[in-house]
Amino acid sequence: MTTKLIFCMKWGTVYDARYVNILHAMVARNITGPFKVVCFTEDASGIRPEVDCRPLPSLGCEIPPDVPGKWPKVALWNRELDGLEGTALFIDLDSVIVSNIDDYFTYGDPQDVITARNWVRIFKKTGQTSVFRFPVGGHPYMLENLQKDSVNISRKYQFEQNYVTAGIRGGIKFWPPSWTKHFGLHSMGPWPLRYLRPAVLPKGVKIVTFPGHPKPPDAILGRWSQNTSPRSPMEQLRWVWGNRKTQKKWRKHLARYVMPSAWVAEHWRE
Repeated sequence: MTTKLIFCMKWGTVYDARYVNILHAMVARNITGPFKVVCFTEDASGIRPEVDCRPLPSLGCEIPPDVPGKWPKVALWNRELDGLEGTALFIDLDSVIVSNIDDYFTYGDPQDVITARNWVRIFKKTGQTSVFRFPVGGHPYMLENLQKDSVNISRKYQFEQNYVTAGIRGGIKFWPPSWTKHFGLHSMGPWPLRYLRPAVLPKGVKIVTFPGHPKPPDAILGRWSQNTSPRSPMEQLRWVWGNRKTQKKWRKHLARYVMPSAWVAEHWRE
């Protein structure tokens, strides 16, 4: 039986080893057959021994500091990836796996590049690469083209996923819409609802992604980020109103509220 490959990347200080360890545990609970979690990282300290830690692959070019997006992920398109072969499923570390993920490996053709459809740009066929599948070594031109003109390409596309959408020859494919969801958009809903009920678990979902804020441990506690404190709905409203004169974007803080999410705690654990 073929071993299922799951890739993740950890660089910088945003995510610590706990995120990698929990990802491995979530995969183990929601997959059948042999699997391997491979973490590409510059710091493997604290990561559980079951995870196959590999050196962070080099992008081989510079991305201007004013360009957003997770451009180090483009290094995964290298022709040779530390001797790894086959079809790999990449999962961002700030994701929560809530049900079986076997279908991510059997859906479509093994040579397809498959992503979630970008939930924010709903009228454009753009990919969202928090969870994507690709044939290892199958599209080396993606990295090679970036290396030839990294400044202009990164500024043109801004986000790595836009570059993947536009650059993959033959086009990307999309997962069924129910499989991969966005916590802020699909679980929390518009800001008034956030004061009336906790975030919901979308029907039929397999993986919930957490772009931006809150992150899974914050959603568990009911806070927007590690720099804020859990508050009741009335406490949050009083805080926003009381700071409206000192907070230039105080209206945005109305939306920056989340109640504790019990289902996140149930799934995001070792």
